[in-house]
Amino acid sequence: MFKIQSMKFLNENIFQMVVEAPMVARACLPGQFVIVRSNAEAERIPLTICDYDREKGTVTIVVQTIGAGTIIMSKMKAGDELADFVGPLGQPSDLVTDDIEEVKKKKIVFVAGGLGTAPVYPQVKWLKEHGVGADVIIGAKNKDILIMEEEFKGVAENLYITTDDGSYGRTGMVTKCLEDLVTAEGKQYDHCVSIGPMIMMKFVCQLTEKLGIHTVVSMNPIMVDGTGMCGACRCSVEGKTKFACVDGPEFDGHKVNWDEAMRRSGMYRDQEAKAKEGI
Repeated sequence: MFKIQSMKFLNENIFQMVVEAPMVARACLPGQFVIVRSNAEAERIPLTICDYDREKGTVTIVVQTIGAGTIIMSKMKAGDELADFVGPLGQPSDLVTDDIEEVKKKKIVFVAGGLGTAPVYPQVKWLKEHGVGADVIIGAKNKDILIMEEEFKGVAENLYITTDDGSYGRTGMVTKCLEDLVTAEGKQYDHCVSIGPMIMMKFVCQLTEKLGIHTVVSMNPIMVDGTGMCGACRCSVEGKTKFACVDGPEFDGHKVNWDEAMRRSGMYRDQEAKAKEGI
């Protein structure tokens, strides 16, 4: 069992848990994920790691209440215990495994949207700790659902907030912000990491391909089992079949078959709707 050290809501539908998991904390790296079950009968939920503290033996996850499993988790509190907290799984980000001197030569921008803001954080934090600056763009529909702004102020070289409705920061989607930075404000980037909703990542990749910026995306949204056994997270990358949970979750976004991936992300909506009826 894995004790929940702290539990808080970041907005109406997204909550943050700090979980006691010493073995995971000791081994994990930015970009990896864990499989979580709230109880012995609950579904397996793959969640990208948001932060970790090796000394305290804790791992932080950020969760959006979408399906039955996450709704059950959202009702837990500090002191409760999760049945399973397995990891780290998946491959770490290339930025933390590549030669650090080569990484330092890159001009890096992260583009985060919605829940995707959480898995961006450990990568930016790790880079700062190793002397690498990175710009960060965070997008949200409005100010009320924006998450982790204060955390990013402490690790980002430059932080750009943009909201669809203009209620905070810049106005417009993350693609507009990125395009403005490059074409109107003279920013230069050669490496982009984009994590967020599938449709957002698709359009970021269309833009960065036009701008000539290498782009990495996370295919976590299509993961189900997290071990490669179920096959639900199959995706085509440069015409080859990859499994997000074992080969990824990060891939070259310009080589992903986005139409196929987006169809796959909606495969289990009917089953999820039925599961929610029982809560």
